[in-house]
Amino acid sequence: MIKVGQFLSARLDVLPPEITDELSGLQDEVPPVDFESIRLQTELELGSAVEEVFLTFEKIPVAAASLGQVHRARLLPSEAGTLGFENVVVKILRPNIEQIVEVDMSAIRVVGGWLKRYRPVSERADVMAIVAEFDAILKAELDYLSEGKNAEVFATNFKGDGGVHVPRVVWSRTSRRVLTLEDVTAIKITDYDAITAAGINRAEVAERLLAKYLKQIFEDGFFHADPHPGNLFVLPLPGKNEDGSTQFRLTFIDFGMVGRMPERLVEGLREVAISIGLQDAPRLIRAYQMLGILLPHANIKLLEEASAQVFDRFWGMSMNELRSIRHDEMMKFGLQFRELLLNMPFQVPENLLLLGRTIGILSGMCTGLNPDFNLWLQLAPYARKLTEGEGGSFFDTFLDEAGEFFKTLIAIPGRTERVLSRMERGELNVQIPLVNLQVSYLERAVNRLTGGIMFFGLLVAGAILYDSHTLLARVLLGGAGVALFYTLFLARGKRPFR
Repeated sequence: MIKVGQFLSARLDVLPPEITDELSGLQDEVPPVDFESIRLQTELELGSAVEEVFLTFEKIPVAAASLGQVHRARLLPSEAGTLGFENVVVKILRPNIEQIVEVDMSAIRVVGGWLKRYRPVSERADVMAIVAEFDAILKAELDYLSEGKNAEVFATNFKGDGGVHVPRVVWSRTSRRVLTLEDVTAIKITDYDAITAAGINRAEVAERLLAKYLKQIFEDGFFHADPHPGNLFVLPLPGKNEDGSTQFRLTFIDFGMVGRMPERLVEGLREVAISIGLQDAPRLIRAYQMLGILLPHANIKLLEEASAQVFDRFWGMSMNELRSIRHDEMMKFGLQFRELLLNMPFQVPENLLLLGRTIGILSGMCTGLNPDFNLWLQLAPYARKLTEGEGGSFFDTFLDEAGEFFKTLIAIPGRTERVLSRMERGELNVQIPLVNLQVSYLERAVNRLTGGIMFFGLLVAGAILYDSHTLLARVLLGGAGVALFYTLFLARGKRPFR
């Protein structure tokens, strides 16, 4: 349930900030499992007594989390000599944790099934999709073989980079429930005093940290998605930089949660950038669809209209200008699109959430290391890479798109002439659903009013002439009956399609 809270704390697209702020305070720290249970779990997984596979194995854990706990150990001399290191950390899943998780997930699925039938919730979020995302993340964290493979992929991506270190996996002492890694513990990245005492330039640490993450995101398409302080270390090195500061390496651990940047995601973000640059509202909505962030019930036309008005009113404004917008103007916009704001038809996929969460945490870490850190200056080169097409640079792509725009612009006079000609000939048929709907209602109202006037006129005339001209009066009264029938039934017409 701690994991549920941590997962939901990132769902700003689904939950209000009052709830996510409270959930974000959850720490994945719980009382440790007794050592005998951990020993038994380890021996069952590795097939030998702990004393036979490790030279030493500390009974008191280094850390205890909701799914597993970590113990320090030393490899046997023969194995240490082969691998080139002897100090390791051993991650062991809590006994029976898979069964506990499955029971909890069964309960969550039942509750999710109830919630999806509650209209205010179902219109706000795809509950079962969120449950499925959480289930997939949790199962990945319960599989230490998968985590070991993630660590090796990460190490391969940074091969030859002396500024980054990744713990090596001891596969001979690893199974699905036990993971043995090289012990790479160093200075915690948020221990600012220790970093300064080691002679390391904190501003350089901040710049390198973000640069390495941006490489993961935009170049590798595979990134470490759990960058909390316990998973990042700074290791001082013997050498000195030109400014006299100590050289260092960044160390990443815990690869149970990773993010991936599939080609469709990168293409979707590229489309968002281009559509904003061209102020193309329909294209922006199509980009949202590519990214999979729109719920099935989303009103596409209303979204396009709202986006177009945002472009018209706010595009190109600085943050200071945006902050100076009058409250009544924002209220007017909110009232105009109150249906959209109330329904909020967005639900962000997990890979985008992980990306946003990772960048947010990194921004906070870098600012802590260097209060003058400028995130935007570091992001700019990588943001530009997103908008580069396979066939050329961002500017080439932008010019191509602008060229299409100007082709359309140049064609407008000719199209206008054709439209005016059709209007003169009475051949123009304007298809606007809302206007057609209103016109249809107006036609029905006029028809019923006309029928009512005819009925009343014929009824009065027939009553007046009944004594002197009986035959004519009967004809008029019959006509009144026909008018009444028309008014009550025929004039209502067919209800227009909405």
